[in-house]
Amino acid sequence: MTTTEEGMPQGFWTTTRIAVLVVVIGFLCNFVARGIVDTYLVFMQPLEAEYGWSHAKLTQVYSVYLLTLGFFSPFTGAILDSWGPRVSYLTGALLMTGAMLIASHASQIWHLYLSVGIMCGMSSSLMGMVPAAALVGRWFDRQMSIGIAIAYAGFGSGMLAIVPLAQAGIDAYGWRETYRIMFFCLLFFVPLIAVLPWKRIAQGAPGNPRALAARRPKREQADNFSVPQWSVRTAIWTREFWLLVQAFFFTAVAAYLTSIQVIAFLIDRGYPAIEAALAFGVAGMLSIGGVMLSGWANVYLGIRRATVISFTGTFLGIVGLCLYSVWPNPLWVLVYVLAFGTSQGARGPVISALNARIFARGRVSSIYGLIFMLMSFGSAFGAWLSGFLHDLTGDYMAAFIVACLSVFLAAAPFTLTRRLVDARELPPPGL
Repeated sequence: MTTTEEGMPQGFWTTTRIAVLVVVIGFLCNFVARGIVDTYLVFMQPLEAEYGWSHAKLTQVYSVYLLTLGFFSPFTGAILDSWGPRVSYLTGALLMTGAMLIASHASQIWHLYLSVGIMCGMSSSLMGMVPAAALVGRWFDRQMSIGIAIAYAGFGSGMLAIVPLAQAGIDAYGWRETYRIMFFCLLFFVPLIAVLPWKRIAQGAPGNPRALAARRPKREQADNFSVPQWSVRTAIWTREFWLLVQAFFFTAVAAYLTSIQVIAFLIDRGYPAIEAALAFGVAGMLSIGGVMLSGWANVYLGIRRATVISFTGTFLGIVGLCLYSVWPNPLWVLVYVLAFGTSQGARGPVISALNARIFARGRVSSIYGLIFMLMSFGSAFGAWLSGFLHDLTGDYMAAFIVACLSVFLAAAPFTLTRRLVDARELPPPGL
């Protein structure tokens, strides 16, 4: 019996098994990357207590993470297109492992900027949705939205599972030892990434146009023959590309204008601190189900109906916070938790699937990397704008109002034009 390079029988990795494995990889790597990065939010207090670093300096570490995640996304797409998923995922896992080791020995603030900010930002990009969306697109066609949605659900699941465990570790062993524990856990994770059947995963499903396009550059290089295909340079001249950017960018602006301020807003309005934190956590937990429902809705309700429903939920959740400001009834907090929480993250699978469909014959990963980078800038801008508007007005209402306007701008590409709603594969320039 012949075996693959991973030591499995050659017939073990059937098309169905590989397709399932691709979704599992996307989910687990998002689970690990997002969960580990967001543990920083519970490390901030003990770090501030031990070293006296200001809260502003410590929060800037997370801003560096967001910016690095955005800036590095196009490079992740290029790495995936040029060298394949093994290099992308394994490099990301090694970077995050090293980041935890450096963080466990941190004694200067720049150690955190390097580890949690830069290295975790690069790692989250290399193991995140840029490669996951591209690989799912190579293995799924009609069910692609559902596959991408499952991969996206790793974000909320990681936050829900790993962050509380980190807090328990800090309470029991201290922050340094908790970082060391996370380092040793990641040491076991790296070999698991290394032994996966990456060559088979990179090939894609037989007959899938996105898989054929992904393999095309290597054949072209070997034959010294150029076949027209989409690149970042050509994609940015299409209206579809900028409609995807608009939807993703303003969705991120609305999300971070709101979520950054929720706990402080509720406490400021007299809501019990523990219950405010619980409301935030439950909203994040509901995003897991919301992302899963988004994948199903895109398949069975259509893109326009699914996106309108999700944007309506986001809008109603923000309105619930506005109403709580003038009428402090806990019912409005419940509206926020249910509506905003179930809609959170629901647009990500849509944008990923549309990018893979529209630019199927081209460098899908690189193009999505640029879209994701611009979305990350929207996240950073929304987080900064929320603080600026609060300092300018002395209240949170201005940030919520701008967030509502951002929702309309994000929904416009799905409601005012049919270019995304009826999106089909675009022929590359020259065909």
